[in-house]
Amino acid sequence: MILVTGATGNVGRHVVDEVLDAGRKVRALTRDPATAALPVDVEVARTDAMPLDGVESIFLNLSVFWTGLGDLLPRARAAGVRRVVMLSSAAALDEDPDNELAAHHRGAERAIEDSGLEWTFVRPGEFCTNALGWRDEIRSGEPVRNAFAGAAMAPIHERDIAAVAARALVTDDLVGATPLLSGPESLTHPDMVAIIGAAVGRPARFEEITEAEAREAMLSRPYMRPGLVDVLMRLRATSVGRPAEISPEVERITGRPGRSFAEWAADHAADFR
Repeated sequence: MILVTGATGNVGRHVVDEVLDAGRKVRALTRDPATAALPVDVEVARTDAMPLDGVESIFLNLSVFWTGLGDLLPRARAAGVRRVVMLSSAAALDEDPDNELAAHHRGAERAIEDSGLEWTFVRPGEFCTNALGWRDEIRSGEPVRNAFAGAAMAPIHERDIAAVAARALVTDDLVGATPLLSGPESLTHPDMVAIIGAAVGRPARFEEITEAEAREAMLSRPYMRPGLVDVLMRLRATSVGRPAEISPEVERITGRPGRSFAEWAADHAADFR
């Protein structure tokens, strides 16, 4: 049995499908099993219950445990769980003590390393799904506004993250590995906005604003904190004029090229219409 946390989320939902396709049983955790809409052959349980009986491996989406892992790791070991595959972040590579995103992910990684369980840390960079934050602007014909128009990134499709995580769950190929994941191309936000416009069949625009304006807009969101905004703004500023590094890991691990942002935009065109 493989336990998938965050099973209805952007990545977890695809992990469920990948593990099922590999012929393994899945217990999917979600806050509301009644609305989960998961396949009928998936065992569904509440996240706060965290049933571990019969579980061999756990897909751990750290965003579900933002306040900490609590007693999960000792409980898992006592229950006979063998492996944890954690959705971490490329931010874990940043040793800056002021980077709270890095500190959060690396702290969880260290706890898992010290737990005595087998582990794999999947470290994606920019998610394609971050672009869903532009839905309202693109639907209404307003420009997407942000600072640092020339900042480049290599956004990764959530299905590619899930494919790598599933490989770590159902095989021994990635035990002790920390694959750094990216999409297959370097893009700026103006590039990405234009690609979404092409996918939905009408032009979409990007408008560059000042760093102060962008910071104010980010801080207005309920889940943003000043420290996290500082990290994100610094990353964007240092990415201007530099092509993003492309990781070969998705293709190496899955045996096929990573999905392009255009493929992601086509998959999600309905979200922007």
